[in-house]
This record gives sequence, C-alpha cells and structure tokens, in this order.
Amino acid sequence: MLLPKKNEEFLKTLLRTSEGLTIDFKQSITSAQKIAKTLVAFANSEGGTIVIGVSDKKKIVGIDPEEEIFMIEKAANQYCDPSPQLEFEVFENVEFDDKNIEVEKAILLVLVKKSDQKHFFKNQSGKKVLYMRKDDQTLPTQ
Repeated sequence: MLLPKKNEEFLKTLLRTSEGLTIDFKQSITSAQKIAKTLVAFANSEGGTIVIGVSDKKKIVGIDPEEEIFMIEKAANQYCDPSPQLEFEVFENVEFDDKNIEVEKAILLVLVKKSDQKHFFKNQSGKKVLYMRKDDQTLPTQ
C-alpha cells in the first residue's frame, strides 16, 4: 500500500492545470479498456500523468487508491502490448463538510513514462492499435 502524501500547494497547482498533452483528469476508472488507450498514448507520446479522483470541474471527489491501482494494472496487463512503465503516487486532501467535520479525500497520480518502443492497445479480439496523445485527446493512428 502506498502511503498518502499531503501537499496542499502541489494540489492547488495541479487543479489549476488544464488537460493537455501530458496530463489527463479522471473522476474514477470505469473501463480498463478506455484507460489502457490513455496509458499507451502517453507512453507513445511524451509520457504523462493521469490524475484520478478529480471531477471535470476540478473538484477533488476522492477515490479508493487501491481499487484504482488495481484497475490501472489490470488495464496495463490485459490491454497494453507491451505494458508501459508506470509509477503511482497518492495524495490526501483534507476538507471540512457542511457540519464542519474533517473529511480526507485521496487522489491518485499515475505517472506514465515516455517509451522508446511502440506500445499498442490490444482489444478483446487481439487486434492491436497504436494510440498517440494530441493536445488533450487520445487518438488512434492510421
């Protein structure tokens, strides 16, 4: 289990960052196949960071880091060929709810290393597709 880090300034800066070539925000991982495309696209492009536990409106919603790591590793092992090199970091944010009770919310950073080799998304029938990152989009190449 990863020990959560606390760094309020880093989180504030992160939340001011726009999605782009090297950063993607997700509320949670709902599909191993969809996130696998992002993993290979980052590896094939400049590398990048997937921030999990943040809404589209840049609000920290919190996640269970272990569950999200499980989904990412499943995606990398099952749908990426070869699996990209990944590192994980967990950050914890403390907020107060409307009853002034302290609530801790975790976010997960998935750091995808830029790779010298090509990484492919492998669908369930075994077909391999090369994905790249263009601005804030994950796109298949022709």
